[in-house]
Amino acid sequence: MTAAPSVEPVSAGSLAGFDHECDVLVVGFGCAGAAAAFEAATAGADVLVLERAGGPGGSSAMSGGELYLGGGTALQQACGFDDDPDNMFAYLRAAVGPHADEEKLRLYCDGSVEHFEWFRGRGLTFNESLYDAPSWMPPTMDGLMWLGENAHPYNTIARPVPRGHRPATRSFGGWLIMEALVAAAKAAGAACHEDTRATNLVVDDDGRVAGVVAQRYGAPVAYRARRAVVLTTGGFVDNEEMLAHHAPVLLGHGKVSDGLDDGSGIEMATALGAATRRMSAVEVALTALPAMLVRGVLVNGLGQRFVNEDVYPGLFSHAAVVHQPGPYWAIIDEEGYEDIPARDLWGVRPRFVTETLAELEEALGMPAGALEATVAAYNRYAERGEDPYFRKDPKWLRPLRPPFAAADPRIGFNAGDRESAGKGTGVAGFTLGGLRTTVDGAVLNHSGRPIPGLYAAGRAASGIHGEGYVSGTSLGDGTFFGRRAGRHAATSE
Repeated sequence: MTAAPSVEPVSAGSLAGFDHECDVLVVGFGCAGAAAAFEAATAGADVLVLERAGGPGGSSAMSGGELYLGGGTALQQACGFDDDPDNMFAYLRAAVGPHADEEKLRLYCDGSVEHFEWFRGRGLTFNESLYDAPSWMPPTMDGLMWLGENAHPYNTIARPVPRGHRPATRSFGGWLIMEALVAAAKAAGAACHEDTRATNLVVDDDGRVAGVVAQRYGAPVAYRARRAVVLTTGGFVDNEEMLAHHAPVLLGHGKVSDGLDDGSGIEMATALGAATRRMSAVEVALTALPAMLVRGVLVNGLGQRFVNEDVYPGLFSHAAVVHQPGPYWAIIDEEGYEDIPARDLWGVRPRFVTETLAELEEALGMPAGALEATVAAYNRYAERGEDPYFRKDPKWLRPLRPPFAAADPRIGFNAGDRESAGKGTGVAGFTLGGLRTTVDGAVLNHSGRPIPGLYAAGRAASGIHGEGYVSGTSLGDGTFFGRRAGRHAATSE
């Protein structure tokens, strides 16, 4: 077995010299790196960005493109919603907790309106319309969407206001955001070296981070950073060893990444003594169809409900994969299935259709009577417009009548690929934990003191999240705190 290459820091004195120099060296050209590079260059620093792939974008470019913003943005106001930073904070503290970083979260909510305008200043546009239906990703050009703010218990914690801001494109929009941010960073003066993989931090005699050693086309290259290095290298979902140590719940599941989120930046920094935070925290996505679940029920392998099906999809996914016995099934009746608009169906077809629940239980391998009891209780209260178990919104409640169907989330969306059922598909995720940083991106050591010359942002750092997640908070806090890291790195002494 070949030994893994060392990520130990390299002494500046051991190098024959530096091949390139700059004021601020940003490692990684995803959303956090682009934001950091833009702000550092705008502040007057000579900025160089290293990107290990053949071009910028990373996992950010492959994302859905939602930006979780609020507090009273122009888009929210145009769509008729009244929001404020305190209301946004109350919701997010509950949604991304427990153990959210409340100092970062407070800054993020207070600065959200300005951050939205920053995106518009980079050329992104947002259509002034709301997609008012449950979905992972609206198939329309609407600029605003709900992300669980109107579901129990969050509608009792904060005034329900939609905050999913979507740039003007259909379906996935991460590429559009990255196209705008990369162009802005380069226009501000940031240069980029692609196909360049940072392998080690360089430290001077005073213990200050002074650059990195990298590999470019197989040859070593040394970069000097006169002021600071900013790590924006992404999370570690593509590193099986790190997952086994910190977030084993994702082992064996799909990866939401560009394939290069291997934790390299985290490993380089921890080799220097950097502290980490919330390394076990993850986002999990179960490919169950929100439009189907609100019209039916989501049950575990024992035929039991365990969540109100109208919550943010990431929440029902986490509740299922992390806490329930699988497999999981979306149970719906014929009336509910036919009520789903074609644009929200995503090609999903039931795997099993039966006339009775007893037949469906047998087909699904459930204990006899289990699903019948679940649906009987659901129907009894649905007749009254109530859900005392989980408090699904009454607008979705009605009794389920035969014939019945079960959709298998393991099959996934589009085309109903039944060959994939039972092979571990249907679940994918990414990591949320990372380097412990200040609100300005300075990386802290185990004593809580900043490591001189080292900053981090995006999924390489631990941002606003505790144990929870909401779509748009990765792009949102990655860019927000990437901007802060870039500004402070540019003035680092």
